[in-house]
Amino acid sequence: MSQNETLRSLLEAVANGKVTPDTAFDSLKDLTYESVGEFAKIDHHRQLRTGFPEVIWGPGKTPDQIAQIIEVMRLRNPVVMATRIEPAVYAALESKVSGLRYYQSARICAIAPPTIEPQFAGEIGILSAGTADLAVAEEAAVTAELSGFRVQRLWDVGVAGIHRLLSNRHLIESASVLIVVAGMEGALPSVVAGLASCPVIAVPTSIGYGASFGGLAPLLTMLNSCAAGVGVVNIDNGFGAAVLAGQILRTAEKLRLASAAS
Repeated sequence: MSQNETLRSLLEAVANGKVTPDTAFDSLKDLTYESVGEFAKIDHHRQLRTGFPEVIWGPGKTPDQIAQIIEVMRLRNPVVMATRIEPAVYAALESKVSGLRYYQSARICAIAPPTIEPQFAGEIGILSAGTADLAVAEEAAVTAELSGFRVQRLWDVGVAGIHRLLSNRHLIESASVLIVVAGMEGALPSVVAGLASCPVIAVPTSIGYGASFGGLAPLLTMLNSCAAGVGVVNIDNGFGAAVLAGQILRTAEKLRLASAAS
């Protein structure tokens, strides 16, 4: 049965009272995707299922492919985002896609309104251990902001100069979720988690000398954190950290609304 036939059958079942609107809504969450040429299938209903729309992974795609995917997605989404876009790729995209914005530090390009008001209560605090970690930290920050979350940045507060972190404890105390980005030995998330009452998401980066093994050393440090309440994402995965932080805040909002309704 084609997608059109499936949709018509479902709508007829609702009209005849055989399927409730809520059941139909749940079915539609998994129904629609759209082909782009022979190289991509856009999952338009991902936001219905997960709360976040599909995001374009830049590496491995040509500028033409990225541009075609953006043009299809922008028809249904107020925000369209592509990650890991290097400056040369953006230069090629700029002439193909109107209204495209580039966040160079984050290596993200996006179709988005000039301002996006936070849609959820709470604040995501993002800390970086060193300036060299900023690309990953900014990827997390821009992803969170484009997804409708309030973000507070605190850069270059690694453990080699712990006073820089301690003099900004107010950010740690005010945050609802913390994302902590660090390379080298990756000790910063454990220190932050020992000061914080909220969840801490640790992001190891591939920054460091030879024995850091491209981020494996900070990854293992974070997995072995002495402080409790630390979750760890993959090496250099600022995007994944932002999505996880957003899911935590969205779940808190869902629980608050459910409690208010009961």
